[in-house]
Amino acid sequence: MYDVFITKASKYLPNEPVSNEEMETYLGLINDAPSKARSLILRNNKITTRYYALDTEGNPTHSNAQLTAKAIEGLFDENFKKEDMKLLSVGTTSPDQIQPSHASMVHGELNIGKSIEINTATGLCNSGMNALNYGFLSVRAGVQESAVCAGSERMSAWMTADKFNHEAENLILLEERPIIAFKREFLRWMLSDGAGAFLLENKPRENGISLRVEFIDFYSYAHEIEACMYAGCDKQEDGSLKSWADYPSDEWLKQSIFAIKQDTKILDKYILVKGAESLRASFDKHNLDPEKIDHVLAHISSGYFKDGLKEEFAKKGMDFPAEKWFYNLSEVGNIGAGSIFIALEQLMNSGTLKKGEKILLCVPESGRFAYSCSLLTVC
Repeated sequence: MYDVFITKASKYLPNEPVSNEEMETYLGLINDAPSKARSLILRNNKITTRYYALDTEGNPTHSNAQLTAKAIEGLFDENFKKEDMKLLSVGTTSPDQIQPSHASMVHGELNIGKSIEINTATGLCNSGMNALNYGFLSVRAGVQESAVCAGSERMSAWMTADKFNHEAENLILLEERPIIAFKREFLRWMLSDGAGAFLLENKPRENGISLRVEFIDFYSYAHEIEACMYAGCDKQEDGSLKSWADYPSDEWLKQSIFAIKQDTKILDKYILVKGAESLRASFDKHNLDPEKIDHVLAHISSGYFKDGLKEEFAKKGMDFPAEKWFYNLSEVGNIGAGSIFIALEQLMNSGTLKKGEKILLCVPESGRFAYSCSLLTVC
């Protein structure tokens, strides 16, 4: 077994930051009317700027594969060149197509001129951590000497007004208010585009910061809880999901079947409690002392959860002081599978880390409530 180190981190955020006031310029007005929910959602999520792979006319400027490739290109230097790549492992919620795989498309964008091993992790926020885990285990087992891992999203293309206008028009025909359901509109004001990437190697860099990966743990609570965040389907009265394939095609637009949706009542009930439960399980498993943790990077979808998460962790005996928490949500937005990569990239390149410090990564996934955590040591 080999030690595994994150020896370099990179990110790519498309175009210029978009302010709260500019969002509907990029995403458009549903049914030509300003959103009534936007200000409330933004006030709660505390996000002030985010990034879109769109121009002001709502036209795409980058694909997800291109965002990911640009983040990965930032890893290449004199110590690790493009042609040195042997394993590419990527995760996303929002691939550009159902098939081929996201990793295949990123490999094509990188144009490295040779065959490599690829892996795609799909799902929601944990897909980035799943991709990281695949690279971590490959290097640890000695299958590969290095791995390139990335998490990315291009959710803006899912959120443009034209994706929802048919549903709003249908509501007007039914003599209901000309708005879309809150569970469909909620995420329009939450999500951002971008990509982050790590280089994993079996030796630390001689100069600069390297982070030794101590472990990566995963927990799912799908055996207890129904789906909370979903797309390509719709939730039924009994909590089950009906697939897009089981709807007539003329219903796909009318009911926004492919829109990503959030059941906020279930979200509030479980997301923090189960996050604390899963992290406590990892601390017990590895016999960790919370006081020995120097930096806590917890992916949160909204600033609304910031204080509550700290409180829930404290209830489980993990009371991390406020100065140990590191967030960049307000500046970059919620980039889903890419968020933890982009947060760690900022911390790793901040010049503030010291040898021996411990960094805790925590990632929740509200899809059907899955969680991951990882411990890193600064070398």
